[in-house]
Amino acid sequence: MKMFVIPPHLPLAKGGMFPLYQEGIKGCVLPLHNPHFFKGGLGGITNPLIRIHSPRGFTLLEVLVATAILGIAVAVVLQLFSANLRALALSEDYVSATKRAEAKMREILDDAALTETSFSETTADGMRTDVSVTDALPERTETLPVKLLEVSLTVHWTKGTKERSLTIRTMKAVKKEQLL
Repeated sequence: MKMFVIPPHLPLAKGGMFPLYQEGIKGCVLPLHNPHFFKGGLGGITNPLIRIHSPRGFTLLEVLVATAILGIAVAVVLQLFSANLRALALSEDYVSATKRAEAKMREILDDAALTETSFSETTADGMRTDVSVTDALPERTETLPVKLLEVSLTVHWTKGTKERSLTIRTMKAVKKEQLL
């Protein structure tokens, strides 16, 4: 006959004669009144829905699911880094184009004999600069001693297969005597 110790925290049946629960295999507490949990009385567990955790390690399915989740997370992080690097390269191109446009604009505005004109030039690294100087608001300035000129400067460059451009505009007031 098998003997077992009744832990003090387990309830007893009416009258305190026998326990309602038995401490089972590897510390599982099992009800004694359900015959589906036992094979031959105090034998092993026969219910396939109850899983006893084994200290041996992870199952193959658990490892595959963890690997899949880790792979998806790594792919998402790498895509974020890639997108950030593309945006950084693009912003570097815009900064370079802005510097060139501002330098060319200062050069044009420093010209004392600025008149209506239009021209284009290409740099050695493939950036094309289009400049247009036009009379702005002639009807509003015809009675004034100054003429208002609008300067529009566009820088074009190609990055990969896409053509990019940056346009800056300003105005300059020139004396009408200087234009004659």
